[in-house]
Amino acid sequence: MSMSDPIADYLTIIRNSLAIKRDEVSASSSKLKVEIAKVLKQEGYVRDFSVAKEGKRETLKVLLKYDAEGRSVIRELKRVSKPGCRTYCSTKEIPVYRNGIGTYILTTPQGVMTDRQARREKIGGELLCSVW
Repeated sequence: MSMSDPIADYLTIIRNSLAIKRDEVSASSSKLKVEIAKVLKQEGYVRDFSVAKEGKRETLKVLLKYDAEGRSVIRELKRVSKPGCRTYCSTKEIPVYRNGIGTYILTTPQGVMTDRQARREKIGGELLCSVW
């Protein structure tokens, strides 16, 4: 596993766990990963999350969400801004993902939030990932 982009690794762990229909995902914790998990829960893409301390390390546990037929609620999860090519946008430039069905997660001076929240608060930021 590459540690040059921990957010991409975190999203890949979630995607891989969804592919094999796991109920829970564990990853090393960071402030940004916890904030992303908060947004995913707030938007209804995951059931819950928690941070557990194991010795000196903290682990982020995310409970994944499936519909009644056993399909994942998250259909697509992509990293947008990468360490080699950051993607920033102003309030007016924030794109709409999948005609508003999907969500962009941004990191802004006000914290991590969805594209809709950033437009409402009239602030721009870095596009971290897209979820649908």
